[in-house]
Amino acid sequence: MANTVPHDDSHRRTGTAERSGRADLAAFLLWSLLVISGLANAVASATGAGTWTHLACGAVTALSATALAVRALRARGGRR
Repeated sequence: MANTVPHDDSHRRTGTAERSGRADLAAFLLWSLLVISGLANAVASATGAGTWTHLACGAVTALSATALAVRALRARGGRR
């Protein structure tokens, strides 16, 4: 016989708005960091900056892109 009592998972909803706000802020900061580091790398190229400047900008770009990708994969894949 089917269970006709609605499932109450209110224990899972506590703090959802707070986590969502933090998640939005983290995503905003990561995207901002990605854009700024990409622009800094372009400016470094245009001005003829040294190799270490390019490496630093590239490392920041790669780390922020990786963090964004991991967040997206976790959000899409869910937990098993």
